[in-house]
Amino acid sequence: MSSWWKSGARRVAALALVTVVAASCTPHPGADGAATAPPKEEQGGPSRSALGAFLAGRLAQGGGDTRTAAEYYSAALKFDPDNVELLQRAFTLLVAEGRMDEAAPLADRLLSFDDDAPVPLLVAGLKDAREGRFAASEARFSALPKRGVFGFLGPMLTAWSRAGLGRTDAALEALSPLGQINGLAAMQAFHSGLINDLADRTKAAEDSYQVALASQLSIRSVEAAGTFFQRNGKPERAKDLYGRYRSEHPESVLFDGQRLLQAGATVPRAVADPKAGMAEALFDMAALMRQGNAMDLALVFSRLTLAVQPDFALAQMNVADILSSQNRYAEANALYRAVDPASPVAVFGRLRIAMNLEEMGQTEAALAELDNFAKAQPDNLDALITKGDVLRRKKRFEEAAQAYDGAIKRAGGTLDAHHWALFYARGISYERSRDWPKAEADFLKALELKPDQPDVLNYLGYTWVDRGLHLDKARAMVEKAVSLRPKDGAIIDSLGWALYRLGEYQSAVKALERAIELKPEDPTINDHLGDAYFQVGRFAEATFQWKRALTLDPEPEQIDPVQQKIDSGRVPANPLAK
Repeated sequence: MSSWWKSGARRVAALALVTVVAASCTPHPGADGAATAPPKEEQGGPSRSALGAFLAGRLAQGGGDTRTAAEYYSAALKFDPDNVELLQRAFTLLVAEGRMDEAAPLADRLLSFDDDAPVPLLVAGLKDAREGRFAASEARFSALPKRGVFGFLGPMLTAWSRAGLGRTDAALEALSPLGQINGLAAMQAFHSGLINDLADRTKAAEDSYQVALASQLSIRSVEAAGTFFQRNGKPERAKDLYGRYRSEHPESVLFDGQRLLQAGATVPRAVADPKAGMAEALFDMAALMRQGNAMDLALVFSRLTLAVQPDFALAQMNVADILSSQNRYAEANALYRAVDPASPVAVFGRLRIAMNLEEMGQTEAALAELDNFAKAQPDNLDALITKGDVLRRKKRFEEAAQAYDGAIKRAGGTLDAHHWALFYARGISYERSRDWPKAEADFLKALELKPDQPDVLNYLGYTWVDRGLHLDKARAMVEKAVSLRPKDGAIIDSLGWALYRLGEYQSAVKALERAIELKPEDPTINDHLGDAYFQVGRFAEATFQWKRALTLDPEPEQIDPVQQKIDSGRVPANPLAK
């Protein structure tokens, strides 16, 4: 997904983690089944039931099951409604689960204990805004702390509340603190552009958009500025902007400038009203949190975005992606399917649906989803590429090669540098299908499109050495790959194995020991190091490495050759050694 101003993302996320005073909802892999029902009142009275529900909630939360944890904390609250810790935990988890109707009354209760609690203020203010009470929402947002994440989220939401009251100048003034924060001037300019655009201040809007676009392009800034140009008689500027974004993000499936251009001057604003502006501000925060790897807060801000604007496609994707990371695949797929099919984002969603189905063990359903997608969009390569990836993971290499072949045919004469990966993937599939001539041709084509690509140099060089082909060129390829990725254990293993095959055993040992330091759990590297130890007379260490390789889940075809070396105490002859 296209990023917002990356330079401040990790700093912003760190500030957020320190300043958000609420219970954590850290996502870890959790179950995808229905939430466990909270306990009914047990014998022993309410206090015992409350304690049981609280402990069960903590257990569920610690395991990353925020859905079940929210249920248990809510149940515990029935027995102990004034317990502030319980209120905080239940409230935060309900927000993270998108259950805003249940979270809103808890926000009011928390504010009765602490009238400047930030997240409850935020939820209460958004409820005011959704119901058109912009004066009330302005008061709430103005009371947010002036530190950390709220130090710039508060001004944005305050600005949009004032825009809702028709106070454009005051709204722009509210954004001024953003310009004082390193890395956030572009965000200030973007929201200034949106507010001026909504107020029909054309010149001011254009100036602000230009400042925002001078920074790294994001989908939202490009869409907002581009549609502004279209509506104001400057379609060529919109076309140039969309083309610039496409050239900088050639593999993105989340943006379709051509679709926007087809709407001409009637294309709608990216932000239609002040509430949509608030959703934009919240999404900015979610994107920053996600870039900073603060996924719990990314989920909270994405849920809040959807509370204000339920059809915000990128926020829907954010939530679905985070749910997928928690192994909540069925819920994630429901959200992916809820994205408007007309949105370019829906394309990525359909791919993720297939990937989640495969993670759920429903490989054939995943392949059927991809086939249907490929038929519905005959110019799209992504469905066939994803199908090839699924089949390759399942070791169905001949079918994978056919899928990649279909994608390459769809690309036709439009091949460019980023298509190297497609030929590389098909080459691997051909090589694993024992069709070396086709595999070799694909690896060479990948290098033609992307010279010095380390993965391709490594794979082709390693395979040439293993087959006794083009040895000098193969060695140079692997050495080049190592120079490009000096800390990649798999690539250094290839160099070690090339040296082994060439009979340079002492050098091979040195390289393979380095590879195993970087990637100690790889069965192939352990096997190779065992062979190299044998050749330099370190027999006990060789046997140890072979035995270790068998404990590291090797491929089925690796097991018998390694076991034979253990049983015989010898390695096969090395025909390339001088």
